[in-house]
Amino acid sequence: MRATLENRGGRRLGVLVAALAMAGSALALSPAAAETTTDACSWMDASKTPKVRAQELVAAMTLDDKIQMVTGIGILNPKAPNKGASGVIVGNPRLCLPDLVLNDSSGGIGFNQKGTTAFPQGVTQSSTWNADLIKAYGKVLANEAVAKGVNVILGPGMNMSRNPLAGRNLEYAGEDPHLTTQMGVGLIKGIQSKPGVMADAKHFVLNEQETDRMINSSEVDERTLREMYLPPFVAAVKAGVGSFMCSYNRVDSVYACENKALLTDLLKKEMGFDGFVMSDWGAHFTTADAANAGLDMEMAGDGYAGISQAQPAKWGPKLKAAVEDGSVPQARVDDMIRRIATPMFRLGLFEHPPVTGDAAAKAVATTPQSLAMAKKIAEEGSVLLKNSGKILPLKSSAKKIAVIGLPASTLGAQLSSQGFGSNHVPVFGLHPDVSDPLAALKKRAAVNGTKVSYDTGTVPPLAGLAAKDADAAIVFVGNAEIEGQDRTDLTPRQAYCNPFLEVLQGLVSRCFGIPGDQDALVKAVVEANPNTIVVLQNGGPLAMPWLDSVKAVVENWYPGQVDGDAITSLLFGDSNFSGKLPITFPKQVGDGPLRTPEQFPGVTGTDGIPRSTYSEKLLIGYRWYQAKNIKPLFPFGYGKSYTSFAFSGLKVTPKAGGAATVSVKVTNTGSRSGAEVAQAYVAFPKAAGEPPLQLKAFKKIFLKPGKSASITLTLDRSAFSIWKSGWTVTRGCYKVRVGSSSADLPLAKSIARGGGTC
Repeated sequence: MRATLENRGGRRLGVLVAALAMAGSALALSPAAAETTTDACSWMDASKTPKVRAQELVAAMTLDDKIQMVTGIGILNPKAPNKGASGVIVGNPRLCLPDLVLNDSSGGIGFNQKGTTAFPQGVTQSSTWNADLIKAYGKVLANEAVAKGVNVILGPGMNMSRNPLAGRNLEYAGEDPHLTTQMGVGLIKGIQSKPGVMADAKHFVLNEQETDRMINSSEVDERTLREMYLPPFVAAVKAGVGSFMCSYNRVDSVYACENKALLTDLLKKEMGFDGFVMSDWGAHFTTADAANAGLDMEMAGDGYAGISQAQPAKWGPKLKAAVEDGSVPQARVDDMIRRIATPMFRLGLFEHPPVTGDAAAKAVATTPQSLAMAKKIAEEGSVLLKNSGKILPLKSSAKKIAVIGLPASTLGAQLSSQGFGSNHVPVFGLHPDVSDPLAALKKRAAVNGTKVSYDTGTVPPLAGLAAKDADAAIVFVGNAEIEGQDRTDLTPRQAYCNPFLEVLQGLVSRCFGIPGDQDALVKAVVEANPNTIVVLQNGGPLAMPWLDSVKAVVENWYPGQVDGDAITSLLFGDSNFSGKLPITFPKQVGDGPLRTPEQFPGVTGTDGIPRSTYSEKLLIGYRWYQAKNIKPLFPFGYGKSYTSFAFSGLKVTPKAGGAATVSVKVTNTGSRSGAEVAQAYVAFPKAAGEPPLQLKAFKKIFLKPGKSASITLTLDRSAFSIWKSGWTVTRGCYKVRVGSSSADLPLAKSIARGGGTC
């Protein structure tokens, strides 16, 4: 293993060590960048195709111009035009080339930006099961990006929740490739509908754990890769995403950002991606090898690679030297420029250059539209897991409600409204404008003349006493999760996670634990008051040893800065629950498919490389639980409502080309308006060797009481296909099942595919 690979940390979260190295590592910009713009920029003619414009730009550039366009700089570099961004490609006025300002993330325009909205994070967005809503959100997110001088949004995250303990599950869309695809494509299309803004599909690929994330190798067979982990990225290419971010991990022992089989052969040639691939911050360790493998842009290329290492830049002057000595062909560098410029032209980045300097730094991007969108996602993404005796919505006749737990308070809400890491808004601190549940509940309860008491829950017996005489007790349970660190178990723990401390990773935890046993807290409260409601704020599954004794459980996820406003509206019934779980909640970690060290966290070989083997193959999430007949705590796709729904009249109709349509009638049989998600799963014939059921289509529908609607879902040929040295449809009888979750599918129809019969 190369000596340079000994550095194990690294991330764009870095500032501390990077600041020490900045003086000697800043990228030297081409003198041409300081020249004034001329009228010779023929590529600014928008009547030409993006590819023609990109080729004209390449022809006009010097080698120094090209090196500058493929080598990023970090936020501490004095030449950075936008001090709050995650990274920048400095523009070139002589070439009419605007700055590329890159910023995390799909949970809000964060990193060190001020005046932006902390939106609900990826897992909350996915729990809406509403791709149209997420597309609309993408437009709002793009508007905030433009206000802050950002034109490349580093998202969506499209990795899979293979491991319920993974530290970045909070950023992703769950355990199913179809759900992840639909939500990711919706966000991409929404972001890129705004002229001058580009989305970034990340992290390519097999980046499903944080343990040893800079050196671990993901080992997977091709069928599993093709069927489970690649579909969202394939769809991103088809949706026209402008850029990809390659991941930290190795794949088949080769770093993803230096992996020709992935970047060139698979992504660019086979999948037809014509945009550019940027490195995750500090994710490659070579100059010529990475360039020749298909990496198009180094981030950040001025030595700023993350807190745990001030990794020397691999491009900049080193890439120039590699071109001059023939290690990297000039044609490869020209290809990098074409790939960066083509989506820039296609998406209007040349015509809409970003605002910079004080104009960007002082801009307030949050608008009433932003907050309305955040609240809608938080409401639609919250999942009602249990509601015994219809204790929810809260009764207007209640005299007193006891609110318990740190996450309900002002500071607690700031700690619990989002997970931590590059996805946090802002990354280096707490958002000042988070709506706390306690204040929001007090305000809403006053309308009914209901009093609200509060206890921090620090001492469980005292919290029980505080809740004893209340009509209902609401316990807020938080769990801190952070990029760079996988969880050890399913127990909820409150903490403040400080990204600065990545410099000390391995010496101290980056998360400052807040004392308190929250399971003991829930137990103490429910012993004192049987009318106990638990609100969970977290990014992945939690154990619930108290589940049978409480009346209601709400999975609120990470709701962002509208925290208190959104949960109050739901608890009082001013809005209805419609969220569905995008990930299975196991009763215990050992019930899941990752049962050996070889699977997770990985086993180090004689070559010093730790490897995580995806030996569970296709059986992750609900596929595993159904195949092994293990009952989870809550199944994938599950979620209750304040009303009820019925499905009827299922029809499955074959169509040309191996496709089919699924039509079903959905009826609101309850007394309140609400929304249901019709979920269609396919059971393959035994000969296909597939999991028992797989989600292949879904649609969310809003209905008034007593109303019905017929919906049509489309199953294209891929819904019946498996990978066997190519996509093929197994001859036989397939069953299409429809219902409200993976475990509640009352309707079924059979359909013959591949020339078979039923």
